[in-house]
Amino acid sequence: MSAEKLPYLLIVEDDRALQKQLRWAFDEYETLTADDRESALNLVRRHRPPVVTMDLGLPPDPDSVSEGFRLIEEILTQEPDTKIIVLTGQNDRANALRAIALGAYDFFPKPFEPDMLGLTIQRAYRLYELQRENERLQAMQQPDVLSGLITRDPEMLRVCRTIERVGVTDATVLLLGESGTGKELLARGVHESSMRRRERFVAINCAAIPDNLLESELFGYEKGAFTGAVKTTPGKIETANNGTLMLDEIGDLPHALQAKLLRFLQERVVERIGGRNEIPVNVRIVCATHQNLRSLISEGRFREDLYYRLAEIIINIPPLRDRLGDAALLAHAFVRRFAAENNRGAMTLREDALRVIETHAWPGNVRELENCIKRSVIMAEGNQITAADIGLSDSQQSETAALDLRHARDEAERRVVITALARADGNVVRAAELLGVTRPTLYDMMHRFGLK
Repeated sequence: MSAEKLPYLLIVEDDRALQKQLRWAFDEYETLTADDRESALNLVRRHRPPVVTMDLGLPPDPDSVSEGFRLIEEILTQEPDTKIIVLTGQNDRANALRAIALGAYDFFPKPFEPDMLGLTIQRAYRLYELQRENERLQAMQQPDVLSGLITRDPEMLRVCRTIERVGVTDATVLLLGESGTGKELLARGVHESSMRRRERFVAINCAAIPDNLLESELFGYEKGAFTGAVKTTPGKIETANNGTLMLDEIGDLPHALQAKLLRFLQERVVERIGGRNEIPVNVRIVCATHQNLRSLISEGRFREDLYYRLAEIIINIPPLRDRLGDAALLAHAFVRRFAAENNRGAMTLREDALRVIETHAWPGNVRELENCIKRSVIMAEGNQITAADIGLSDSQQSETAALDLRHARDEAERRVVITALARADGNVVRAAELLGVTRPTLYDMMHRFGLK
């Protein structure tokens, strides 16, 4: 017997005799057994089995399939790569197909030949391992510097590609976007994709610090420079030496400090308050603002020469309302995260909740959505979040019709496909069911529209 640990196989079956038969037939695996939904979910959380075999009829109502379908959804919510093989009766093909539509890997009719079922289990393990190996290879080839960003929107994907391209340079980057769109996350992406990633990333919000303190925060001060300066303290610019400094809300930088920042950008030296020595600093600058800097320039509130120093690379971040399908996609991710943080188990969004999320304008963008989902997870009574838990009202947005019929048709199809994939949380089988097309047809459409 090899000392190598055997792979886990979870058997969900309330018939103890059949449960014992399955354990005996598949002794080449580390078999885990459960006879109801709750115990099965506990084993999934603890052991993360790659493959699960299960009956749809489970207690407390073995004659119904509702518990079985609920278990499929909850397992795949927790572990999307898990391969579920449903064991069904000979005349239960409709439920078997419904299970596949929910994301099950395969179904097998009862009574079964252990050897034939064993082949299906082996194929499921092989596919699981291939997917894991593919993920490992992709991670080795290209480190994911934007791992915290979730999107399928084409415009946002272009932003991500721009971040990765400019990251390897030392160009100063200006991020423009509404509050809550993820400017700091993208700034960190610039840092992590650069040669400076092993050094510090320092962020300072120019709008959050009083004007009379901001200069000392940025440039530091010498001991005795002013009342309370009991020791020499380096500023944020010095602290970020050899790394990246993010100046958030640069549009709120006081006019007097704009001249001092411009001199630093030109000379790359700083003078602490009360000091006379010029201190050389090698730091990359990434700025962000929700304001229109050109309007501020025309009003005399922002220096034009500073703007051109900061705007070597300008990246416009689209608001959440313009990111097709991303609201639902992010909502799914936030539900999983906050359910785990608050020990709520596996929670899902009901269709009415998704509909409200998709139609809301989200003026506070991703930050508003995140807070809304966190509140909903905490306040929801069951494991399904409803529209009432979300606490928003449906809103309809009218769109201007395109005059090019072919373009309008293609654009409509693309939007529907992206929306279905987002609503199905990336599950192609469920998205195909929502669209009323076959899985190969959906793959063809995804390829045509460049969706991955």
